[in-house]
Amino acid sequence: MTVPVGDPQSFQLDRFQLEAIAEVDAGRSVLVAAPTGSGKTVVADAAIDMALHAGGKTFYTTPIKALSNQKYSDLTARLGAERVGLLTGDTAINGDAPVVVMTTEVLRNMLYAGSGALNDLHVVVLDEVHYLQDAYRGPVWEEVIIGLPLNVQLVCLSATVSNAGELGEWISTVRGPTTTVIEHERPVELENLYLVGDKSSDRDHLLPVLVDGLPNPEGHRFDGDARRGPRGRPIDRRRRFVTPRRVETIERLAEEDLLPAIYFIFSRNACDDAMAITRDAGLRFTDASERERIRAIIDTSVAVLGDADLDVLGFDMWAAALEQGIAAHHAGLVPAFKEAVERCFVEGLVKVVFATETLALGINMPARSVIIEKLTKFNGDTHEFLTPAQFTQLTGRAGRRGIDDEGFSVVLWSPFVSFAQVAALAGSREYPLKSSFRPTYNMTANLVRRYDRAEAMSLLGQSFAQFQADRSVVTLERKLARDRERLESIEAELRCERGDVAEYAALAERVNSQRAHRPDGRVAIERSVSLLRPGDVIVPRLRPDTIARLHFDARRPPRLAVISVAYRGKGALRVRSVDERGDSVQLVAADFAVPARATVSIELPTPYAPHDPAFLDETASRLRAAVDGLPAPSADAGASRWERLVAELEAHPVHHCPDRDDHLAAYRERSEVRRDVDRFEKQLHQRSSSVVRRFEAVADLLSSLGFLDGWSLTTRGQRLARIYHECDLLLALGLEDGVFDGIDSAGLAAMVAGAVYEERRPGGAEPQFPTVALRKRFGRLERLADRIARAERERGLPLTRPPHAGFVLACHGWASGRPLGELIEDSDLSGGDFVRIMKMVIDVLSQLAEVAPDLGTRSAAASAVDALRRGVVADFGPSQPLPAAT
Repeated sequence: MTVPVGDPQSFQLDRFQLEAIAEVDAGRSVLVAAPTGSGKTVVADAAIDMALHAGGKTFYTTPIKALSNQKYSDLTARLGAERVGLLTGDTAINGDAPVVVMTTEVLRNMLYAGSGALNDLHVVVLDEVHYLQDAYRGPVWEEVIIGLPLNVQLVCLSATVSNAGELGEWISTVRGPTTTVIEHERPVELENLYLVGDKSSDRDHLLPVLVDGLPNPEGHRFDGDARRGPRGRPIDRRRRFVTPRRVETIERLAEEDLLPAIYFIFSRNACDDAMAITRDAGLRFTDASERERIRAIIDTSVAVLGDADLDVLGFDMWAAALEQGIAAHHAGLVPAFKEAVERCFVEGLVKVVFATETLALGINMPARSVIIEKLTKFNGDTHEFLTPAQFTQLTGRAGRRGIDDEGFSVVLWSPFVSFAQVAALAGSREYPLKSSFRPTYNMTANLVRRYDRAEAMSLLGQSFAQFQADRSVVTLERKLARDRERLESIEAELRCERGDVAEYAALAERVNSQRAHRPDGRVAIERSVSLLRPGDVIVPRLRPDTIARLHFDARRPPRLAVISVAYRGKGALRVRSVDERGDSVQLVAADFAVPARATVSIELPTPYAPHDPAFLDETASRLRAAVDGLPAPSADAGASRWERLVAELEAHPVHHCPDRDDHLAAYRERSEVRRDVDRFEKQLHQRSSSVVRRFEAVADLLSSLGFLDGWSLTTRGQRLARIYHECDLLLALGLEDGVFDGIDSAGLAAMVAGAVYEERRPGGAEPQFPTVALRKRFGRLERLADRIARAERERGLPLTRPPHAGFVLACHGWASGRPLGELIEDSDLSGGDFVRIMKMVIDVLSQLAEVAPDLGTRSAAASAVDALRRGVVADFGPSQPLPAAT
């Protein structure tokens, strides 16, 4: 089988793709862990096609909107616009289509809302499932995997991680059989190179990091400057070897035919500087026809932006670099610029992209080479060495399937990193995936809203975090969940139109219990029968089958006169008796339900002739005379406590139900399952996890603030359950306190900006406010945040990020119609930051327009959304294909 991957290339399906597709075809869920660019998406496409053929729906989830937009465009081109939809929170296109692309958060929200869109859902594709280790958004993936109906088939696509088997085992535990398909080999072989600048040479050193899988012996000589000099002083590393300059690095790669390349630099400003320096150095990688095509892409991408906005964003210098085949790519670029760069790179028009690590996440931009300038990254506090997983994610972009025979990663020399460290990173295969799952305020509210306490605890106990801490707990939780489901189905089997099965079964258990406390029941009956004498009058409790055989009235026990008691074959006792009508009645011990007792005695006629009808008639006459005046026999007449229980059992309506045995079997099974449930719950309680303890702490905090009342949501709790943001509790508490009420749309937008904005570089200038009134109102929000922080400290919970006013003035200005230039020229914000934060504000405002208790606040929020969605911030939706190049 061959699959098209672009015109004119195509490729033969690999083993792992065929194996995964076969599992999908068999109806099983799959986890596919394979290197970047290896073709995991082919498996997802096969699952989509199978679901379409079966008439079912497919949801394709991605971690970020950019990936969702790209996937929507890809699927629209393959399946047609009428069959594909897109839902990303701020974009909704054809949401009822049979194939819908969405961010993972959108699917999570559907699950909590019990959305009807989940009906007829056959397949869910979780792209970039390794994203579940993301500190903030990672838990969403686990919520989806645990919360999806078990009949939904999962197709999980992951980068290569060293514990893919563990991840697959967890998914199997919580969802049922799931096949893990692992591929370690890259579709395009990777060569790791080391580039070292040398002051003593006019040519930099370029050498392989590994030789036959081992560190290149030549590499260690570049650590020579780390030796000690005379008197033990370290020799200056910079004396001879240096980090190659960016322009020289690009020129060397061009000389070695290693372009196009992605040059990773972990700084936005450094990416922009590198682009400018390379552009100004006169490097040009495009011809006239390519520059014409680039200009067409640029014009299409920025058509919606005004000239003033373009001037503020540095359009001319950016476009000039792009026409030379040079670009930068990072979160600081406005979406229109990033889209143009991505399109140009995919078409092979751009030969060098200076990018931050965000480009490594999913965006389909493979290159012949990747360059990693530093193996350390500043995390805000200190410089951290790249992990093997991060290194693999970056180098995964090297090598274009169907184009390159080999891809290259180039690590630049640094005085702070030894060659041994470079080699260890290049040769490492240890990059385990670790769960970041933890209960949030919104998650807790939704668990309370959707489940009872036991079910919520079960879901928490099934998290990947719990599985990694103690997988036996997850197994117990899954068993517990299945037993609870079985209990629900058993309840249906216990329903009987004649009466209460549980009541009847409880009676039967009491009868058996009483029997258990007596001498052996059968022995007692046989002994009582053996003690009977001719002339004894008995009112026996007989077994139901005996009553039916002898045609007695089950409601009125017979009165019998004993004629004889004798042993027959195999030592069995037989009682010959006469009833009140003179009929002969023969009984054996097995016919008695309870021990026999003589009520009175009569004198039998003489001569003794048990076979003579006259003898039988006379005996019956004497029997009637003896019992005449005695109370009418009943089920309880002369019965012991146990006998009365037996009578009560036989008189119960269910006793005569034709399905009685099935009902009793279901009752016994329910008892067994309940015992298992109790046992599992005790075991789980003894192994109470940190996840559960945190959940209980969060629930306690919410109760203290009035969001929970026992195991139910208050009105404010219902609102919290519908607010999805990192600062969900602060926003919800602000709604209840009225912080967002009674202000105009621009003021409301500014207040929301204060709640959601996170300062990138601490220690900036004192934030400014458009009005004194807004400053005072922001102070109220800060006091609410302090209240939350105190409650969190008391319970040992992580602190919610406090509000910050750094974006208040800019947001107020934009909502008031001020131009972009006035708002960002004098700030540290880039155009991309401005757009990104504005979209966060719009997202929260859209939620407030739905959940705010005050109608005026709802109206102001909706108006604020309209005011913010303009110019560079407007949502233009996913890109549409450009006309083909001529």
